[in-house]
Amino acid sequence: MGVIRKPKLTEIVAMKQLLDQAANDGQVLSRQLAEMFENARDFHVYVTDDGVAGLVALHIDLIDLAEVRSLVVRHGMRGHGIGRQLVTAAVAEARQLEISRVYTFTRIPAFFSGLGFQAVDRAELPYKAFKDCLKCPLFPGCDETALLKDLGE
Repeated sequence: MGVIRKPKLTEIVAMKQLLDQAANDGQVLSRQLAEMFENARDFHVYVTDDGVAGLVALHIDLIDLAEVRSLVVRHGMRGHGIGRQLVTAAVAEARQLEISRVYTFTRIPAFFSGLGFQAVDRAELPYKAFKDCLKCPLFPGCDETALLKDLGE
């Protein structure tokens, strides 16, 4: 059994390794190690006795908009609700910060739909939401679905 919390800086290298494995599988965008240290406070991690087994980031774009990104769960630990718990933690942080909308780009839209995200036209998101697209090897032929969750209940 593990715990979800903010990462320790000493865990960033392990987080990067987990993220790189998922990026090599085409699941997420790769991140530079320096970028991960700079944005360490964006992340939540799922940690077990064996170390970091999952991560997600909540990256703030605007006063009312943030992205849920870099969701990764270690192979062998998937299918146990860890991804759901990580996204829930990121959304809870967005609520605490009074961010009214969170979005994601994903190849697994059904997962996020189950968490209350709804598919949207990419044009509904501000240009700032596409800043990482230029780093993507699939640009401009993206195959991800844009989803949005309105937190203004």
